[in-house]
Amino acid sequence: MVEIKIKNEGKIYTPILTDKVTWTTERTGTAGKLTFTVHKDNVINFQEGNPVSMTVDGKEMFYGFVFEKKRTKEPTISVTAYDQLRYLKNKDYFIMEKSYKASDLIKQISADFRLNLGTVSDTGYTLPPKNCDGTLFDIFQDSLDETMTNTKKIFVLYDDFGKLTLKDIETMRLTDMEIITDSRLENIDYTTSIDSDTYNRIKLVYEDKDSGTAKVYQAQSGDSMNKWGVLQYCEKAQNETGLKSKADALLSLYNHKTRKLTLKGVTGDLRVRAGTSVPVLLNLGDIVTRQFFMCEKVTHTFTENSNTMDLSLRGGDFIV
Repeated sequence: MVEIKIKNEGKIYTPILTDKVTWTTERTGTAGKLTFTVHKDNVINFQEGNPVSMTVDGKEMFYGFVFEKKRTKEPTISVTAYDQLRYLKNKDYFIMEKSYKASDLIKQISADFRLNLGTVSDTGYTLPPKNCDGTLFDIFQDSLDETMTNTKKIFVLYDDFGKLTLKDIETMRLTDMEIITDSRLENIDYTTSIDSDTYNRIKLVYEDKDSGTAKVYQAQSGDSMNKWGVLQYCEKAQNETGLKSKADALLSLYNHKTRKLTLKGVTGDLRVRAGTSVPVLLNLGDIVTRQFFMCEKVTHTFTENSNTMDLSLRGGDFIV
């Protein structure tokens, strides 16, 4: 059973839900989102900014805050709530004057913006001093991307019922989950492409302001350039350290066609959220999948009698 509670001025309301409830999480750049519709009676009273929690069969699933209320002629209110990650849309500028790790950065951001912190895994890789400018999402994701480039490890930041949590995806693999097959889903959406996120030439440029020259570090694949033409990725680097290794790593990451796979109407599992890895066995025509896929985006849909999931997946040369 889905139960939603809203707290306003010391009072806790348990509204009557009139429609489906959806809970969506994405691996990068987006807060967890809860949408639901409640019956408007003479009792319930809540405002934007009020805390919202959702439990399903007693399991704590979502904790966040009301950001939007929408009304029509019907006696209902449609509500959109986001978890703490919503506050990472704030923009900022600051200088990391000393070497740091991505895990250190999220601790600093949490303290500066009064965010509740939970388990933060040590990301290990030390980043050089840097001027940080942009949204907090982008600043932190840049640190995770650089960590991944140099260590091959992917970390996921998410809100665990009101606490920011950072974990290595290897610890989020659901090894005891029932394998997802045709019989456990309603439909699939499968696309192969070289139109985006495919590059066979990597060009990293460092501008040496002291000498007034630019140094170029390049990696490329002649074989795929002959097949697809030149698909170039170019980036201006702030630091010269490790650029040749980074160019090689980016070529290895992007020098292949992308396969996008979305599974729709999958039998629900409350443990599945963006960042978890799920077992999949499907025949897609040009490839047979028999492996774990990381969830880039997960939408749970709860009705009175069911829980289904839409999963956007990544794994091997699948990319979302």
